[in-house]
Amino acid sequence: MSPVTVNGVTISRKAIAAEVQNFPARNPGEGWRAATRALVIRELLLQEARRQGICAEQRTDEDGRRETMEDAQVRDLIEREVRVPAADEETLRRFYENNRRRFVTPSLFEADHILIGARRDDKGAFAAARERASSLRAILAAAPERFAALARDCSDCPSGALGGSLGQIGPGDTTSEFEAALIELAPGDISAPVETRYGVHLIHLKRRIDGSQLPFEAVRERIASYLVEHVQRQATAQYVSLLVGQADITGIVIEGSSSPLVQ
Repeated sequence: MSPVTVNGVTISRKAIAAEVQNFPARNPGEGWRAATRALVIRELLLQEARRQGICAEQRTDEDGRRETMEDAQVRDLIEREVRVPAADEETLRRFYENNRRRFVTPSLFEADHILIGARRDDKGAFAAARERASSLRAILAAAPERFAALARDCSDCPSGALGGSLGQIGPGDTTSEFEAALIELAPGDISAPVETRYGVHLIHLKRRIDGSQLPFEAVRERIASYLVEHVQRQATAQYVSLLVGQADITGIVIEGSSSPLVQ
């Protein structure tokens, strides 16, 4: 395997091996290539920063971590060379109108549940939990008003003491399987048995509070920040591509304009 060089400077295999941990991949070869590419681009930017005589002041983040001198040089170079204009009011409003569904408060659900606890890796216990939940579901099909009482008597969740009440829950508050089942229910419905890593659930949806549209003024700054970041990524990738095109790089082919420094 030929050595990787950037304008005559060799990127050592030791440095690449250390960098691989920052690039999880489907296979070792893919991770190695990603790490090599990142180090090549970093070296290219450092060489350009030194050529321009950049000596940047190191910054400290909110957690007290101080950036290295090389990180400071790369940051300063990009800040000098990649200028991103702020989006005007018309652009911000157009983005809002074209993406209104992105600016809606999440729906909330007021729900109760009964949990028959079991671990998935205990096949016997999980099968028994399924059977128990199915039996309770049959009882509730005939007498849904018994949900709270059955939760108090049968549920393995602490909420059972409250008749199974989970209060108001929103996206991310429960497991993905529980949430997917909850979304499909109409107020008053009781779900079929729902399997999660905790066991088997029966869910009773009491009330759904649909999300509401956020006004433009409430999300204006969020949109502005997103657009600046988006344009910054594109512009930085184009700048890196320009440097790559002017450089003498061996041992790897740098394709495309995407820069790992801005991903």
